Amino acid sequence: MPGDLKDGQALIAAWRTSHRVTVYLVENLPPELWSRNVPGHPRRTVRMIAAHIHNARCMWIKMLGARHGIVVPRSVDGHLVRPSELTRALARSSEGIIRVIRLGVARGGAVPRAAWQNFPTDVVHFLSYFVAHEAHHRGQLCMLARQLGHRLPPGVTAGLWQWKKRAREHR
Repeated sequence: MPGDLKDGQALIAAWRTSHRVTVYLVENLPPELWSRNVPGHPRRTVRMIAAHIHNARCMWIKMLGARHGIVVPRSVDGHLVRPSELTRALARSSEGIIRVIRLGVARGGAVPRAAWQNFPTDVVHFLSYFVAHEAHHRGQLCMLARQLGHRLPPGVTAGLWQWKKRAREHR
């Protein structure tokens, strides 16, 4: 196994790129979309879906890492959070995910088991699960923008696939 996989650096770099893609979308969603209701789900808004990404990270950080000393970031209010606040919160939860990856590497390649968990405990599955979860919600947000009459500019949607560029933008 290459050294950067053994020490987790490749996994962390991959996570940071995925995180940056999520932040890129949040930064580029039209502000007027945030309060719009999800068609067919009148009690759910675009803002709530975006906030869920951070809040889900926090939940998993708590379940997997809190008992190992990893600080759990505060959740955001899905009814009130503004894009700039969410971007800052996502940075905090991204660091928490990185700490869980490091914990998993230090434990021989497996994150701690949670009371309820729907993925294998090895760090590769852990990372894959979170990348897939966020990709699902990014797609959901792009589709909602279109459904709500705010088709994202081609540069924004294409930018979600510019992973080399996003990898250079780590914050």
